[in-house]
Amino acid sequence: MFFLDAYFYNIVKYDLINIFFYQNIKQIPKFEKIILNFGYQKSSFKHLISGLLALEFVSSKKSRLTKSKYLNVFLKIKKGSPVGCTIVLRKHTMYFFYLKLITSIFPKIKQSQTVHSRQSLKSIKSISIQLKNPLIFRELENQYQFFKDIPKLDITLVTTSRSQNELFFIFKSIKFFI
Repeated sequence: MFFLDAYFYNIVKYDLINIFFYQNIKQIPKFEKIILNFGYQKSSFKHLISGLLALEFVSSKKSRLTKSKYLNVFLKIKKGSPVGCTIVLRKHTMYFFYLKLITSIFPKIKQSQTVHSRQSLKSIKSISIQLKNPLIFRELENQYQFFKDIPKLDITLVTTSRSQNELFFIFKSIKFFI
């Protein structure tokens, strides 16, 4: 078992039970998934391929294209044309990526300069952050000539929490800055 997974299930879960008084073990919130996303304004094939490769290098999983659902005349986007790429991390790959995020990425960046946090008060299940410069990742920095044109990286951390207090408690207990 991955040590971050073990830490969450042994220590954080025990703290959650003591603070929030759950009636059932199934009510305890946990991490569900991490979603990585690149969105493009113009669907250039060259940029989409570099985004797909960047996500595969960062997460070591295969990414997939996101297609538009609707016709948008103002942005000149047809229905069904590729507009970005995304990847969903679960279980051990999710914990491995989170560990990489808090040990090697967050110490390199200045919070005011590179991370833009988009939190809405309505959302009680997820927190989204946006890295303005995804070249902070060592895998992408080594191949700068291929990835110099990639856009901002959206990272969404999804939990099964039922209230805002539970969400903030989970992220503070695993050393995530909020």
